[in-house]
Amino acid sequence: MKKQVPERVQHSKAGFCPGCGYGVVIRLIAETMEAMKLSDKLIAVVDVGCGSLILDNWRFDTVQAAHGRPTIVAAGIKKVRKENPVLAFLGDGAAYSIGLGELMHAALRNENIVTIVVNNGVFGMTGGQKSPTTIIGQKTVTSRSGRDFIRDGQPFDVMKALGKFDIAYLARGSVESVALISKASRYFQKAFEKQSKNEGFCLVEILSPCPTNWNLPPTDSIKMLKENFSVTFPTGEFVERTIGGKNG
Repeated sequence: MKKQVPERVQHSKAGFCPGCGYGVVIRLIAETMEAMKLSDKLIAVVDVGCGSLILDNWRFDTVQAAHGRPTIVAAGIKKVRKENPVLAFLGDGAAYSIGLGELMHAALRNENIVTIVVNNGVFGMTGGQKSPTTIIGQKTVTSRSGRDFIRDGQPFDVMKALGKFDIAYLARGSVESVALISKASRYFQKAFEKQSKNEGFCLVEILSPCPTNWNLPPTDSIKMLKENFSVTFPTGEFVERTIGGKNG
């Protein structure tokens, strides 16, 4: 059986670089909305980075926020549109650098929003600079000899940072294989289900290749994702609040 492209996904001349994982993530979001019959209700807030290209690739009600601010804008929208599913969609540079304050405090307040962060370890839109999640040894335009633990510190791991917070859901997926893409799809659905039950803040991070800024062919980028990124950032579910309010 041939799988159909979700109705809300459309092709455009302005798109993502060949081998980029953003397109897979967009499709998963659209499939989740379609399966949950939420396509007409979703309000998405996107960043000005690579994720902003989704404005040409999906048809959901979408607000573009200032760089790093989708989480706080999404929280504000959810306050006045309680009946709508609300998504904050951004990259690792925006989420964990300029937008870390907004993200952390949204989690501390357990804001009832879903945040999806695409983590490719670089500031992609601005040329591939080192981001908070650049892994040790990874070369970027601002870490020519590779990220150094002593000089640059360790990569930021949102699962460790938010893992003890009283939030609804925290998970990390990847687009490195069909099996992990299927798991990521389940993570998305679980996050939106928890939002529908008003359980609070949900964040799903997705590991994604960036062939252009990693200076690698798409196939080698997937290999790097599997052999390096997934070692630094293990996938799985890290926080899941039950109906009784306990985290497991």
